[in-house]
Amino acid sequence: MTTEVRSAIAEAMRIVVKVGSSSLTLRGGGIDDEAISALVAQLAARRARGHQVVLVSSGSIATGFPVLGLTQRPRDLATQQASASVGQGMLIARYTSAFAEHGLTVGQVLLTADDVTRRAHYRNAQRTLFRLLELGVVPIVNENDTVATNEIRVGDNDRLAALVAHVVQAQALILLSDVDGLYDGPPSKGGATLITSVASDDDLRDLTIGGTGEAGVGLGGMSSKVEAARIASSAGIPVLLTSASRAAQALATADVGTAFAPTGSRTSTRLLWLKHATTGNGRLHLDAGAALAITRRGSSLLPAGITSVEGIFAAGDPVDLVDDTGRAVARGLVNFDSPELPGLLGRSTKELAKELGPAYEREVVHRDDLVLLRGSASAR
Repeated sequence: MTTEVRSAIAEAMRIVVKVGSSSLTLRGGGIDDEAISALVAQLAARRARGHQVVLVSSGSIATGFPVLGLTQRPRDLATQQASASVGQGMLIARYTSAFAEHGLTVGQVLLTADDVTRRAHYRNAQRTLFRLLELGVVPIVNENDTVATNEIRVGDNDRLAALVAHVVQAQALILLSDVDGLYDGPPSKGGATLITSVASDDDLRDLTIGGTGEAGVGLGGMSSKVEAARIASSAGIPVLLTSASRAAQALATADVGTAFAPTGSRTSTRLLWLKHATTGNGRLHLDAGAALAITRRGSSLLPAGITSVEGIFAAGDPVDLVDDTGRAVARGLVNFDSPELPGLLGRSTKELAKELGPAYEREVVHRDDLVLLRGSASAR
């Protein structure tokens, strides 16, 4: 199985490659020119073999904050956005120059969560990316940090890369960082063993997965990379996780790092985002019948099956659906504001429509806007 997965990654005609801030920038921030030149040379070599490449690149904030006179990555959103505004231009200019040395043109694509989840935006992003690839351009994607707020962020570029791989119908995703792969313990402490392959979530169950690395210039860590691998592999896309220093082997033979086998088939990008890149803004507690209908029969959630409401949210927000044991079994996009729901609970939609009007003859969460979470009966 491992050999087949690695061969599929090595031979994939369309790949998405994600590289993190710590692999592109100097300790304390600023562009590492040599690192970018080395990475681009390997991407160009893959292109020369007739393959298409989409690069998801972090580094705009890490590139920008030293120019603003800051000594470390800013913590407040406004300064992060300012740093990204300064750094993104510098970063894309460096990429443009590096790829030009290999006769390749790049195109900048800045995305927010809406661009890969809302249907109209998704289609626009997909058309743009497909056309760039048709024209022989290397798309360079980053989250639009200059305008993204906490409410509209994908979360980090690892998750964004997984979603972009789905959007462009890539045959493989390669995640490059400052670590050789996934280990069964902290590699910095010694004695840890590299996990060369992951066939399913069962292989991850007993692992302690760390966060952001020592460089302190990036947002994600190993946990976000593993989550990105889970997102992509659950959509049928094989994933390779290794260090940027091993990009040559990763892009040529895929004979390094940790390979994640596909565990599912293609699904809606919006539902991938809902399951893997959101947290519930509130909780809807369900009776046993409603929980069973959702997890076993693929039903929508109606007011009659809800016993209580927790949290503050607006229509369109993600909320967790909780069974009578307190376990979140699903997540969905709710159709009502939280203040509206208490008066609807336990009542049929026909009764509500008769009393309050036809607008209330609708699901609280439609089954098309709902995903099962790990641990629910049908999610295994």
